[in-house]
Amino acid sequence: MLAEHLELSQTTVSLVLNNSPSAKSIPQETRNRVMEAAERLNYRPNYFARSLRQSRSMSVGVLAPDLSEGYFTRVMSGVVQELTAAHYFYFTACHDWKRELIEKYPRMLVERAVDGFLLLNTPADHIEVPVPVVAISAHSPVENVTNIVLDHQRAVEQALAHLHSLGHRRVAFMRGPRAIPDSEFRWESIQLVARDMKLKIDPALVIGIDSAGWSMKDGYHPMAPEIGYRPMQALLEKTRDFTAIFCFNDIAAIGAIRALKDAGLTVPGDVSVVGFDDIQSAAYSTPSLTTVRQPLLEMGKRGAQVLLERIANREKAFPAEIVMAPELVIRESTGPASAGHKN
Repeated sequence: MLAEHLELSQTTVSLVLNNSPSAKSIPQETRNRVMEAAERLNYRPNYFARSLRQSRSMSVGVLAPDLSEGYFTRVMSGVVQELTAAHYFYFTACHDWKRELIEKYPRMLVERAVDGFLLLNTPADHIEVPVPVVAISAHSPVENVTNIVLDHQRAVEQALAHLHSLGHRRVAFMRGPRAIPDSEFRWESIQLVARDMKLKIDPALVIGIDSAGWSMKDGYHPMAPEIGYRPMQALLEKTRDFTAIFCFNDIAAIGAIRALKDAGLTVPGDVSVVGFDDIQSAAYSTPSLTTVRQPLLEMGKRGAQVLLERIANREKAFPAEIVMAPELVIRESTGPASAGHKN
């Protein structure tokens, strides 16, 4: 033990290693001895003992459907930046949209004494834990949960106004799976904005990502471009009477572009495509993707910041919802509607 090795009290060694204000009363020579010995012996302080004194474990649980390229990696980058800066450890559990795991994993993490939870695109409705919870993109009106959400109405306004300005009136829509909390909120915004713009939504031009396929099975990943390729392929078999499509996310949009090309159509010459999220690969797809940018990195950082604030101030009141602003990023996948479809 370091204290025995130096023939000093445990209190003296602890004050020096933890850089306590009280350590100033300890002679500099003694402080130097402690630090030199700790470095020489590769000593690590007992974080478990420290956490007991602070009534914190200095760890949080992060629950997500998966950590594939796209939405989750961008959000998680922001989360990791903030937690690392605060010297917090984190446990990450992926539930793959399985209800039993969404309920089981929080209990398991509570048993590991986490100080709080971050839920990424994961509903909090069935999660009951005695610690602060911050949910990103979950839209959970649950007590003890702070939601970090996007302004979906503004996001849809930007996307549809852009298509409308290019002469698009026959617009197809790709809805997200019901498992994703954002799906219904975005669809409600699409209906509201379209009505205000007097843009008719043709039910025949509304396609959806298969909810049953939104999980890991048979080697098929829910965040693979196939989630957009197959619905677009099915739509093209029925009709080509549209000039644009607004996709649920960028991964689906990239798959849709491939399906259009395989059908002999050009993007944006025949059909313009708009995505959602602005994942890193969106700018490098062919053509580069016009998309609504969610500030995913900032949402992750803000979520982690709020969680740490709530952990440190358990009695303080926090807002139930924090709304983030979207931004339309115009690239190569959108252009003027073909002359035959302009009004």
